[in-house]
Amino acid sequence: MRLHSTVSHHGLLAVAAVVAPLLACQPDANPVGPSGSLAASRNGVSSTEGLASPGWQGTAAHLVMQANLSPTVATRAYSLVGVAQYLAVQQAEGVTHARHGDDDGDDETGGGGRSGPESDRGAVAGASAVVLTYLFPTQAQALEDMVTTQRNTASAASHDAFVRGETIGRGVGAAIVTRARADGFTAPFAGTIPVGAGLWFSEATPPAVAGGSLPGVRPWFLTSASQFRSAPPPAFGSTAFLAGLREIRAISDTRTQAQLDIATFWALAAGTPTTSGFWIQQATDGINQQPFSERRATHLYALLSATMFDAQIGCWDAKETYWLIRPWQADHAITVVAAVGKPNHPSYPSGHSCLSSSAAEVLRTFFPAQRKQLDAMVIEAGLSRMYGGIHYRFDIEAGQLLGRRVAHFTIAADRSGRSVLTPHDEDSRGRPSGRPIK
Repeated sequence: MRLHSTVSHHGLLAVAAVVAPLLACQPDANPVGPSGSLAASRNGVSSTEGLASPGWQGTAAHLVMQANLSPTVATRAYSLVGVAQYLAVQQAEGVTHARHGDDDGDDETGGGGRSGPESDRGAVAGASAVVLTYLFPTQAQALEDMVTTQRNTASAASHDAFVRGETIGRGVGAAIVTRARADGFTAPFAGTIPVGAGLWFSEATPPAVAGGSLPGVRPWFLTSASQFRSAPPPAFGSTAFLAGLREIRAISDTRTQAQLDIATFWALAAGTPTTSGFWIQQATDGINQQPFSERRATHLYALLSATMFDAQIGCWDAKETYWLIRPWQADHAITVVAAVGKPNHPSYPSGHSCLSSSAAEVLRTFFPAQRKQLDAMVIEAGLSRMYGGIHYRFDIEAGQLLGRRVAHFTIAADRSGRSVLTPHDEDSRGRPSGRPIK
């Protein structure tokens, strides 16, 4: 398979080419999208769609890269931005409908929405700036400069609409920040790393487990971290375990250049947009090719990023239930691809596969024609971790299953109209009333 060198490779290579000094503290600094085709115009919106959200997502991706965030930290960051954007647009549209008595709601299929593009853009800008300032406080002034530039490029007739949307967006962003401060993500790992044959052991000094607090973090949709916990892996020393270990040893002993390339491409470690950022890029590419409204675009970003975060929580619950030893720890002759590195957390299930399969499930609901391509990417992402020497095949299979189950749950919850992504009561016509749900 060479998928990574075509569709997948486009997004990540473009990040490096486009984002260079994004927040250079210049008065006209603007959000930059993660793909060349979505490079921000001077007013910081998508050059082909007239949307604000892709550019702000690109800003988030660049800041993740610049700050060398770990993949687990980055996944949370993207979810905070994505959910804030979508809730802000919904609230801005609810206020606009209430002001004008408009009976024609946005069905999320149009090109600009019925609330007015400047109100939507203001909502996205305000929410994004507040959340990103919380995540990257040293960039506060540059982020405010971006909002100012976008506000000032609005025409006189639409300036007030932008400001109204911005005010709503800032309020939503502040609420998301309040939630984030209490979600338990920054709590230290309070558990105990067990010791014994077949159990993973930390190679850090002092011993630690990356993402160790994740099972106790507040999810967006899941009722508990263990809701979709994977079944136990093959017992250490069993026939099934030894067969899985031998497969990784054989790959390590005979690793081809093609396998090395795939492992390296999908490494997506700190200093890159990370795994979750890669899948958000796929969403941006799709948005760039179709006439999405701002509401539909932010809906996709929110559902995608929140689903990946919940999949990550579920994945770490399983990791810290089974504490399975990594392949190179079970067989010291196994080599690990340098670009991939040795993750400091247990093997089962694979985090890459949990996130990738959950992301693909969400993306195919918005882009059903891309099903085969998305499936192929999930398969390659999983194989990359075997080629890298860090996961058994059963890690990959369990991760893919967990990710799909999480996504099916989040998609259903979202469609119910009463999920975390639904901020309003509805009036008698089934439209947002503008009254927040208590």
